[in-house]
Amino acid sequence: MWALLVVLVAGMLTTLVWLAGRYETSEVQSRLERDTAEAVADIRAALTRNVQSLQALESGNPSRGAWLLEAQALLREHRELVRIEWRSSKLATLMSADTPYRAPVFERLGRASVHSDVSLACAAALRASGPAYSSSFFVPQADGMGIEVMELCLPLVTAGELTGYVVATYSLGEILASMLGPQLTRSQDVSFTEPDGTRLALHGSMRPGSRVFTAQQLLDLPGNTIVLRMDSWRGAPQLFPNVLTALVTAMSIALLGVLFLLGKDTRRRQRAEQDLADALAFRKAMEDSLVTGLRARDLRGHLTYVNPAFCAMVGFTPQELLGRGAPAPYWPPELADEYQKRQEIRLAGHHQPPRDGYESVFMRKDGSRFPVLIFEAPLINHEGLQTGWMSAFLDISEQRRVEELSRASQERLQATARLATVGEMASLLSHELNQPLAAISSYATGSINLLKASALAGTGESEPLADIETAMRRIAQQAERAGKVIKSVHDFVRRRDKEREAVSPQLLIDAIMPLVALQARKLGVRVDVRLGFGLPPVLCDRTMVEQVLLNLARNAMQAMDQAGVAHPSLTIEVRRADGSASWLEFSVADVGPGISEEVKRQLFTPFFTTKSEGMGLGLSLCRTVVEQHGGFLVFEPNQGRGTIFRFTLPAGSHGPAAAPP
Repeated sequence: MWALLVVLVAGMLTTLVWLAGRYETSEVQSRLERDTAEAVADIRAALTRNVQSLQALESGNPSRGAWLLEAQALLREHRELVRIEWRSSKLATLMSADTPYRAPVFERLGRASVHSDVSLACAAALRASGPAYSSSFFVPQADGMGIEVMELCLPLVTAGELTGYVVATYSLGEILASMLGPQLTRSQDVSFTEPDGTRLALHGSMRPGSRVFTAQQLLDLPGNTIVLRMDSWRGAPQLFPNVLTALVTAMSIALLGVLFLLGKDTRRRQRAEQDLADALAFRKAMEDSLVTGLRARDLRGHLTYVNPAFCAMVGFTPQELLGRGAPAPYWPPELADEYQKRQEIRLAGHHQPPRDGYESVFMRKDGSRFPVLIFEAPLINHEGLQTGWMSAFLDISEQRRVEELSRASQERLQATARLATVGEMASLLSHELNQPLAAISSYATGSINLLKASALAGTGESEPLADIETAMRRIAQQAERAGKVIKSVHDFVRRRDKEREAVSPQLLIDAIMPLVALQARKLGVRVDVRLGFGLPPVLCDRTMVEQVLLNLARNAMQAMDQAGVAHPSLTIEVRRADGSASWLEFSVADVGPGISEEVKRQLFTPFFTTKSEGMGLGLSLCRTVVEQHGGFLVFEPNQGRGTIFRFTLPAGSHGPAAAPP
């Protein structure tokens, strides 16, 4: 049994190898024969085109000079033509032109030596009333070599009378080199042979192989028949080592376990079938997923093409739509006249459709209407001529519904934004009210202390009462200020246009100085105020600008206190902005430790702070207020030590403001 099994496997392997070799051999031979047939067809077509070009030489009764120029141009374009002659009806040469790519072919023996071949070809051409070719013949050259040529004779007939001939001489070698593509001659050589096998011309480079494949094809020309032979230099197909290894491995695995291989093959087939089914389903899904309707119309307005998406859109079958003209079945009757006029204008070419499309209304088969977005473009054929119009349609019913939902969502978002604005306003109020409320608390505590001191002393002196009165007035001012802050922050958060007024810089400084002086005395800071001469008023929201100055001054004093500066000082300066008469510059300078690079990158970020009890909104609010006034807020190192914060505000239009008394 084992012997029989080995013999069977060996026989199968031998048979497979033999059949594979026969198959490869037949494939090579068949491919070579196809190439030969294609080469013959290419040569025949090229020769026919040359005949037409030669006939064009005599069109319009050209002069001899014009004929010579045209013939020379034709010779430059076609290397296979080595000579063109214009002969009379008696075969006398009237004009001739030789190829510029080689010496004259008949220079050595003369043209008269082949007169008989020309005569036979022209006689055959006259009998056939068309072009005729002579048998090929060998022409020696001056360099000791020679070429194989054949003659083409083309009779010239005018009004039924023979007026002459056009004789063209072909080089068979150049026919092979010029009329065949390089892909045919790269892997085989091509030659012209006589029917008996005599080789006339050869092109290509023959390479040695274990076997040469040959194919022959007749090139039947009027008056002459030659054989085109193609020889492949590739050797006979051999068995590739990887094929043999695969066969041996497959047979070995078959000997060890046929059932295992059958199961594996079955599973592989099932996977392949599943993959194929998935691929087909994917392709079908891609085709079905196209939601854009396409429609093509000819120049008369008749439908020539509709895709499934368009049919599904309007509810009509392709048979109900193709070939239909105006009015289309999907046009609403009440709009048919308008659509008819629009189509007439479009088909007449007087109006180009917009590139971004236009909206229209279509009617489904059930009578329901739906909006569509239409894109149209001219339908141009391969010759550049317009043959109709191509249109693309989008059903925008869902888009309209989504727009309505979007508007409703936008209204809900606006309501949510108003709630967020309330939270933002609460945060800003909690930050900005800290300062006036702290001042009220300080003045109230001072008043209580004065009252206690007066009660303990048991005196009714007027000086403590005057101080208490001053403190109460300050408390009232700060309470009023707190109310203004609430109103200003409320307007700021709601992004309303501020009611701005022209305010003297002196008044702005005086408004914040009590609070600045109070904290300066507490921290031991020397405050220096510098105002330029003749400054105009600033056009601003007074309360918010005062808050900006107060925030910058308090931040500067707190920074110097935290750094433990020995002699802290604060400078508040107001002057005209450099190079501008319509802007004032406010600056607050300290002699503190300055600002580190890490803090600089986040200085104006909301809720970023270096203070243990700060909220991180002060500088962010300051910059926003200044920018709303059209100015800018910047900071830079102070000369020597510390930091300077500068911001600009627009000057008012009422001239310089007088300083308060």
